[in-house]
Amino acid sequence: MKIQQIETYLAKVPLKKAFKTALRTVTIAETIIVKITCDNGKVGYGEAPPTHVITGESIASISFAINEVLRPALIGMSCLDREQLFAKINSLLVGNTSAKAAVDMAIYDCVAQQAEMSLRQYLGGYQSQIETDYTVSVNSPEEMASDAEEYVRDGFSMLKIKVGKDEIDTDIQRIQAIRKQVGSNVKIRLDANQGWEPKAAVRAIQKMEDLGLNIEFIEQPVKAHDIKGLKFVTSHTYIPIMADESVFSARDAENVLEQAAADLINIKLMKAGGIHEALKIANLANVFGISCMVGSMIESKIGITAAAHFAASQPNIAYYDFDAPLMLSGDLIDGGIQYKGSRIVFGDSFGLGIQGLREEYLVK
Repeated sequence: MKIQQIETYLAKVPLKKAFKTALRTVTIAETIIVKITCDNGKVGYGEAPPTHVITGESIASISFAINEVLRPALIGMSCLDREQLFAKINSLLVGNTSAKAAVDMAIYDCVAQQAEMSLRQYLGGYQSQIETDYTVSVNSPEEMASDAEEYVRDGFSMLKIKVGKDEIDTDIQRIQAIRKQVGSNVKIRLDANQGWEPKAAVRAIQKMEDLGLNIEFIEQPVKAHDIKGLKFVTSHTYIPIMADESVFSARDAENVLEQAAADLINIKLMKAGGIHEALKIANLANVFGISCMVGSMIESKIGITAAAHFAASQPNIAYYDFDAPLMLSGDLIDGGIQYKGSRIVFGDSFGLGIQGLREEYLVK
């Protein structure tokens, strides 16, 4: 099962509505799609969206890493020798985690097809169905409350609220407006995207606790490198704190876990460099008795299908943030996961179950 060909495609899909966080605003989803063809006819897919403010990658750097560095080295290698393949990938590139993730996904897609299993089953098969939240972008309190109400009407019972862009008091006003609009039964989780300072974060979170806003957890309240600050917030608040940008690799996870700097970890394939490293993070967190979420960037259904299969395969992954394809104005693929409201359903197809690309979104 040797790799015969590695092809890349640039795709662009407009978002239905601008996606705003403390770090960036996105109106068009750009991504590099990877297609690996093996000598036995198996075809696997992956993708790598550029996220300059998180992974540091661009369309140009992703394309160069895959086409000029990885492709020449991987052609002729067997997908069945996975450890050898991933050792080669990591020896060739430092960083470039999204580029690595795209190739990693496609390799796992091919291997699971060869095993005649869905990737979810191949990786462990813990769950057959999962439920995603829906993200409310940073806007005025009134607009965010209106958006939240719309998502709840669409069947979502968990909302991820983006904060951290403005003054913390404004963030609290946003959360109050949303909670008033959607009621007490909807779960609300916050993502500050590194937007707060440690002491200010503690003051704000304690105020949220006193106001009874019933926050499920808070993602990455402080800068990614500030593990001491992350631990300070975790140690001085009751609402669980989740590490996101602070954890790219299993080594990062070990550092956070050993210092008890966070209560939860958000694993993203684009940060980890793919499923191979993501499995190590999940297993390490499991040893420490820590639950994980699997999240995503602004990705198409290719990347989200791979992430969802990984998430459903592991017992300590308890939270899922896979709404990105629902934000896009079109779908890049036929096949893959299917959405039924907030529920994600996996088919019986082998691998990722991707049947092909839709050419109208490919840039010629």
